[in-house]
Amino acid sequence: MIHKNVKTDFSSQVSEPVVDTSSFVHPLAAVIGNVILGKSIMVAPGACVRGDEGQPIYVGDESNVQDGVVIHALETEENGKPVEKNLMEVGGKKYAVYVGCRVSLAHQVQIHGPSVVMDDTFVGMKALVFKSFVGKNCVIEPAAVLMGIKVPDGRYVEAGEIIKNQRDANNLPTITAEYPLKDMNKGVVHVNIALAREYLAAGIK
Repeated sequence: MIHKNVKTDFSSQVSEPVVDTSSFVHPLAAVIGNVILGKSIMVAPGACVRGDEGQPIYVGDESNVQDGVVIHALETEENGKPVEKNLMEVGGKKYAVYVGCRVSLAHQVQIHGPSVVMDDTFVGMKALVFKSFVGKNCVIEPAAVLMGIKVPDGRYVEAGEIIKNQRDANNLPTITAEYPLKDMNKGVVHVNIALAREYLAAGIK
């Protein structure tokens, strides 16, 4: 399902999602409001990308939004004025949620804005990213929780770990050649690009 948001006192504009023709949104997924989906994106059944409160929400090329993922954000407008604390800047533009290119959001992940997840990062099953910035080439293992922090490029967060202060985020381990999940995201991205392409070719709507 792809449809517009509704006009409210925290959302003065009605927006239609912008979905590239090479991206596939499963009919059992929801993409609503001020959402931009780039090229070759797979949005799986049960996923919800909801740009009707905090907005805009952006997902970059060749990323995947797997089953049960929720992307949502705190309100970014109040009485017609932007709520700056609920926006994050990437490349000179402000977003409620920004997901970069070749990012994998695995099953039941929650990305709640204001948040950013940069390119080539894997976010594992049931992880939560809230009010946080995750750098490039990171791995967030399943059930990890990130709140109010910035994860430097090339780091990983262990399964189930809760990171709520910047000191702990700065001390996160670096991904090395020995790290067992270092290359997993490449395979996940490949699979989901192929799924998007073939579901579109099959005419699934």
